[in-house]
Amino acid sequence: MNLVQLLEDNQRRFGTYESLVYEGRVYTNAELAALSSQLAHHIQALGVRPGDAVMVTMPNRPEVVIAFYAIAKAGAVAVPVMPLLQASEVRYIIQDSNPKLVITCEVLKPKIQQAIQDLSNPPVVRSVDDAGVEGFETVLSHYPAERPNVQVEDHQPAVILYTSGTTGKPKGVILTHHNLCANARAAADLAEQYVLKVEKRVGLGILPLSHAFGFTMMNTALCLGELDVLLPYFDPVLVFQAIERYRVTHFTAVPAMFHALLHHPDADKYDLSSLSVCISGSAPLPELVRKAFEEKFHCLVFQGYGLSEAAPVVTAPRFDKPAKPGSVGLPLPGVEVAVLDDDGNPLPPGEIGELAVRGPNVSPGYHHLPEETEKVFRNGWLFTGDMARLDEEGYVYIVDRKKDVIIRGGFNIYPSDLEELLSQHPAVAEVAVVGAPSERMGEEVVAYVVRKKGADVTEEELIAFCQEHLAKYKTPKVVQFVPYLPKNLIGKVDKKKLREMAKTIQFA
Repeated sequence: MNLVQLLEDNQRRFGTYESLVYEGRVYTNAELAALSSQLAHHIQALGVRPGDAVMVTMPNRPEVVIAFYAIAKAGAVAVPVMPLLQASEVRYIIQDSNPKLVITCEVLKPKIQQAIQDLSNPPVVRSVDDAGVEGFETVLSHYPAERPNVQVEDHQPAVILYTSGTTGKPKGVILTHHNLCANARAAADLAEQYVLKVEKRVGLGILPLSHAFGFTMMNTALCLGELDVLLPYFDPVLVFQAIERYRVTHFTAVPAMFHALLHHPDADKYDLSSLSVCISGSAPLPELVRKAFEEKFHCLVFQGYGLSEAAPVVTAPRFDKPAKPGSVGLPLPGVEVAVLDDDGNPLPPGEIGELAVRGPNVSPGYHHLPEETEKVFRNGWLFTGDMARLDEEGYVYIVDRKKDVIIRGGFNIYPSDLEELLSQHPAVAEVAVVGAPSERMGEEVVAYVVRKKGADVTEEELIAFCQEHLAKYKTPKVVQFVPYLPKNLIGKVDKKKLREMAKTIQFA
């Protein structure tokens, strides 16, 4: 199946229904389908041909949804780009992906113009709101509402998703139509059967649509025939207002968002009783935060696991199986996982190794990076770079990023163990643990801690707290207090920056 067929299947199965709400305006699925067909004709008129790349960079808004499906209908390849990137970062992606067209909004247009300055073959740049939303739709009204006569193949590239670049230059992950549709349909089947058993599902779009999880949640909503409320950006008050007004039943977010919602002073002012299930992804959610969120908002919170190279969902929770604290659930239907040693041999349950994934959701590789593709995609498996273990029933437990493991005096230390422990201290709001170079030990353990408001805990007290619960070699050599933790564009802690900070520490 391809994205064009996914749209057509949605209309066949569910008829016309309210599909998307944005800032009070309601779009039916039929309207979105017609607008995306009209935009497909328009971008063809601008010179886009099958196989061409088209960059889309805007905050969440309906035009992003329309653009993604329009690009698919034109047989082109979407290149979603986070709107918060700097001009130099956008320039790198433009040079790497060579888009024929950039679809953006008026506020970002100057940055795009700066990014393409002096390029020998710059893309055409079009803003969706040169004359407001009405202007955008007026332009499209000159084109037919039936999709162009373009052959779209299941295994042709649909999107190039650029990774956040916390480990170097962003890599362009190629995802085919088949990758995206297989992942969306598997996630939807799981939601219908095991996860979200409510009469009327109403989703809340918090994550950026330019992120892998946000992109797939959009496709999954089509498979479910549900109403989605789209927010332009994450703001706790906007989240609370949307849940109350539209009786939202579920959303997907990252740990930093759960933390912000949990501790917002106005949370109790809203009727959030419709909320049933929340899914956390992108990074480990501390168990203390998960439990507190469930108790405060009277909903279930589950952890899933995924990565851009897997379109992105790999594992998810099940209602027909017992919940297991610390687990990210079971593989999606049709997806296989294995925990492998350094030689690629499967490890028995309980042993820690690198998590590998294979299935219809797995990317064919990276754009213009054959060596990196060969290293990460081997023998039909995607080597995730995440250290994990399986239990006897096949549940997956993510231990840490392979590159984040600290080797102190020959012993492996997993930062997530220490982060989970420190997050339970009553004075700690946020924590991240990294390794720092040490001439004597190879690496030392450094914890960066954000204190809770009014707390005055000391470095010595936190180290002593850790030593009460963990072997001494696993505990921090240094605790540094910071006003905030550096994060990337979706709220994930940027450990690359923390490791750079830690390099300046002198150990006795």
